[in-house]
Amino acid sequence: MLQQTQVKTVIAYWERWMRVLPDAGAFARATPAQIHKLWEGLGYYARVRNAHAAARLIVAKHGGEFPRTFEEILALPGIGRYTAGAICSIAYDQPAAILDGNVMRVLSRVFGVGGDARGKAANARLWGLARELVSLADAGKRGRFNEALMELGALVCAPRQPRCPACPLRRGCFARREDRVAEYPRVPARTRSARRRFLAFIVKKNRCFLARRRPAGGVNAHLWEFPNVEVAPGERNLAAAAAPFVLAGGGPVCRVRHSITRYRIVLEAYRAGWPGRGAKNSAPGVWRTPAQMERLAWAAAHRKILAVLKPSRRS
Repeated sequence: MLQQTQVKTVIAYWERWMRVLPDAGAFARATPAQIHKLWEGLGYYARVRNAHAAARLIVAKHGGEFPRTFEEILALPGIGRYTAGAICSIAYDQPAAILDGNVMRVLSRVFGVGGDARGKAANARLWGLARELVSLADAGKRGRFNEALMELGALVCAPRQPRCPACPLRRGCFARREDRVAEYPRVPARTRSARRRFLAFIVKKNRCFLARRRPAGGVNAHLWEFPNVEVAPGERNLAAAAAPFVLAGGGPVCRVRHSITRYRIVLEAYRAGWPGRGAKNSAPGVWRTPAQMERLAWAAAHRKILAVLKPSRRS
């Protein structure tokens, strides 16, 4: 849960998760629908699918006990070098290195590691430094050492306006000594964001709404959404773009703005009808009551549409 997500966001999810799935066995037995619902809102849903696969492997191969060696932990789905190192050092006091963005920044500045910090050469050197340093930590303090490096980067050695006077490493820091703190680590220019626009269709029949689940393998895989279609950002002929749905008229019920990787997306939700008749023209999705919809795990942007509909769903 803490991969790419702040602690303050994770706490409530973690507490709810542990009430429902308190151990690897319970997690392994859970259904995909159940784990996606518990994870709903945390984003990066591949994480929970990898964790589910890891729980099943832990039960099948390790008797339900979390493995203790770096190699066994690294072999679990969804766990890379950083996560394996964090687990081994913090949980088991092993001299395993970590290198997240915060640690990368600290080591780059202190040791003057130039070049792209995520590039092959600079990254290899940073990993080497991280391994060397944690190996020097006393037994019983390796996890604390790694946590201290992470906290130093998060709270003191910040990307902008670092608190150098408060840093315990200031006297030995290459970047501060050379007055080049802003140059380390070197980060490549970000790719320019691309605009995308989607129309979502709120279709109601017999007190049920039309919904569909996203396919496996793509963005927001297995999550639920309202039927939708992508249109050009400047598209004006919305009736044609909505076909075969028939827009009910009027403006959008709501507009949701969100971002996925380098895309800046606007999702406009319109009330619409589905004119199809017969098996060959069956609706592209399933009909669900409001109560059933609440039990589904929704893509974040579509969950916002659902929230807007709440006051009027019984009408």
